[in-house]
Amino acid sequence: PWQRTLVARHPARPTTLDYIARLCTGYMPLHGDRRFADDKAIVCGLAFFRNEPVFVVGHQKGGGDTKEKILRNFGYARPEGYRKALRVMNLASKFGRPVLVFVDTPAAYPGIESEERGVAEAIAVNLRDMTLLDVPVIVTVCGEGGSGGALGLAIGDRVLMQEFPVYSVIPPEACAAILWRDASKKVEAPAALKITAPDLLELGVIDEIVPEPIGGAHNDPAAAVGLVGDAIARHLAEVRDYTPEARFDARYEKFR
Repeated sequence: PWQRTLVARHPARPTTLDYIARLCTGYMPLHGDRRFADDKAIVCGLAFFRNEPVFVVGHQKGGGDTKEKILRNFGYARPEGYRKALRVMNLASKFGRPVLVFVDTPAAYPGIESEERGVAEAIAVNLRDMTLLDVPVIVTVCGEGGSGGALGLAIGDRVLMQEFPVYSVIPPEACAAILWRDASKKVEAPAALKITAPDLLELGVIDEIVPEPIGGAHNDPAAAVGLVGDAIARHLAEVRDYTPEARFDARYEKFR
């Protein structure tokens, strides 16, 4: 499990913008939450996925260089990021377009300004309102799924997870520090937390494991993205024609 955690954090692993660039055409980014600012740790926009109009939302850790990572706050989203995402998802609902979500964040940003602007409330509102979106929502965990920071975008009709990402209530380092008061036990923490894709499939937290190229998505990004695209298309076809009532009932049962 610890090795999977390291693969999930690999700096060359494809990011949300890589998935959008390879899976979609005509991507038009949308910015700002119309309240405070534009959080660059979450990207949103309109696009075509296999010739179907969709909205895309996801965490963005930053590409290969440090400057880009700092710009994106290393994928730690602030409350305005979650509010921006919800604004875009409400637009998707208004126009009847599916939403594709990519989850890749260590956690929501825990700084003072984030708390002052209501990060817990922003995530809670997303949990509530994403449950009630009357359009298909397909979530893919493609890197780190860290705590409430991940869950704030991860409510959908289907939750897919690539083979090597992790999805957890807390990062292993923080778990070790709290549980054993010893950060060096971070190597043991992932096994105790059950954060790997096979664990989560068995628990019913995710719906499908999407295989990756040998060694991880960073070894062959094109192949990895293709496998994700096929899985998204398959699940989208399954949930596209649900009535609103059937969609809400299925989500309720899934997350209960």
